[in-house]
Amino acid sequence: ADIIISTPEKWDGISRSWHSRSYVMKVGLMILDEIHLLGADRGPILEVIVSRMRYISSQTERSIRFVGLSTALANARDLADWLGVRDDGLFNFKPSVRPVPLEVHIQGYPGKFYCPRMNSMNKPAYAAICTHSPDKPVLIFVSSRRQTRLTALDLIQLAASDEKPTQFLSMADNSLDMILSQVTDSNLRHTLQFGIGLHHAGLNDRDRSLVEELFSNNKIQVLVCTSTLAWGVNLPAHLVIIKGTEYYDGKTKRYVDYVITDILQMMGRAGRPQYDQHGKAVILVHEPKKSFYKKFLYEPFPVESNLREHLHDHINAEIVSSTIGNKEEAIIYLTWTYLYRRLVVNPSYYGLEDTETYTLNAYLSR
Repeated sequence: ADIIISTPEKWDGISRSWHSRSYVMKVGLMILDEIHLLGADRGPILEVIVSRMRYISSQTERSIRFVGLSTALANARDLADWLGVRDDGLFNFKPSVRPVPLEVHIQGYPGKFYCPRMNSMNKPAYAAICTHSPDKPVLIFVSSRRQTRLTALDLIQLAASDEKPTQFLSMADNSLDMILSQVTDSNLRHTLQFGIGLHHAGLNDRDRSLVEELFSNNKIQVLVCTSTLAWGVNLPAHLVIIKGTEYYDGKTKRYVDYVITDILQMMGRAGRPQYDQHGKAVILVHEPKKSFYKKFLYEPFPVESNLREHLHDHINAEIVSSTIGNKEEAIIYLTWTYLYRRLVVNPSYYGLEDTETYTLNAYLSR
């Protein structure tokens, strides 16, 4: 095959043994989707495979063309330099430049405790639907399976108090009955009666597929889902509501913020190119964080390296694959990384006081 489509993790495993795999050394074009995720959890692997391919190119003297696809960045030039992209090959558009213009509203809510604050956002979410998308598809992103159910139940109650309990439903009774008979999850079966779907990992494949089909065909207007839907299934809507920008991290046992790229991915679901002249996104946040999101959602954000904390794993992998045989080769290898370039440009972010050669070598040698 002349074309390989792979995840970063799979290509990392394949390209480690590049000495014995001729097809790895023959790669002439590498297209990297979502390269702005360098600073996210999967960023280190993405950074390593690019660094390795650039290193392979230098060793084999075969040029590789890199094409990186990304959201708007504040330091796109740094990323382009790392990829070997010339000025005439760099295109960095403002966040406002998109196929369907996006109108963003950010609303802050007080409250120290997470659950009461989430509960206080349900009525504004319902109001946003009535104001911005009374008869067009709506995606509501929440942080957990439990929140999908609680949010949907509150929306049902709010619609009933407006004496419009089935305003989100566009199905005849006989069609609805037939569909409900196929649904396994009891919570989903209940919310579908009011035109509201649930989407999370706890549903079986059949229930998830059914909900996706109903939403795509405008049989139900509202889909309450966890953030994983932003990356997995292509279900655009006219209005996207992000109900809270935090989630519970089981590792640290506390609520943490979504990375900006996750928020942007959710917002990106707003606006259907073939149907809408513009999309709308309503972001409901904790009041103290309102100004932060206003800054980073309206302006391009910088991408930093996240490789430092995972460097030992990747250095060991290169040692096993015989790419690195001593300390000097390890330092040379690191000069191919995005981390090295950002150390020089933004040393304070990585805890460096200056960019003198001795300081850099000491940092990389730790």
